[in-house]
Amino acid sequence: MTDHPTERAEPLPDPWGGAAVMETERLILRPYRREDVDLYAAISADPDVMRYLGGPKDPAYTEEQMAGSNDDLQRTGSGMVAVERREDGQFLGGVGLSVVPWYPDDLQLGWRLVPEHWGHGYATEAARAWLVYGFEALGWDRLTAMADVPNRRSIAVMERLGMRRLHEVDLNEDGHRFRVAVHELTVDDWRERARHLGR
Repeated sequence: MTDHPTERAEPLPDPWGGAAVMETERLILRPYRREDVDLYAAISADPDVMRYLGGPKDPAYTEEQMAGSNDDLQRTGSGMVAVERREDGQFLGGVGLSVVPWYPDDLQLGWRLVPEHWGHGYATEAARAWLVYGFEALGWDRLTAMADVPNRRSIAVMERLGMRRLHEVDLNEDGHRFRVAVHELTVDDWRERARHLGR
């Protein structure tokens, strides 16, 4: 792992909004805006979406999490960001790179999308953009992802990204134990895969 990007000590006075981080063929990846809060809060309160993400969250928790993600993005260059569809500006959810408490030395890829937009390849498309960003712009030499073992939908995204399974491990969050499959992609494997795909 390379050195972490320089961090500012103080949080932003207003973490909402800001310029797009990246654009893909169909998507704009940008900081969360205040008008996203109700939509993202609805996703985060949906039992189907949150089945493998610690269970439904209340709106206040979700708003705090979104503002924190924007602040992380400004301080470190990485964080969960809003995914917006380019053709109509539709908010689809969040995808990004962040640090999780169980693996503080790793940068982990994650996503959370509106169920009606599952199955269209949006998570994979946004995650691929973050892999490029993490390896090329941030200079990390490996990126990770993890999902509950029964969460085949998310594990399938990791496999499409070329990530390989490292191991399974039992984790604990607020007294809730769950077993996850941890995946990784190294920069060397990513470059080789990009060459093979003709990137």
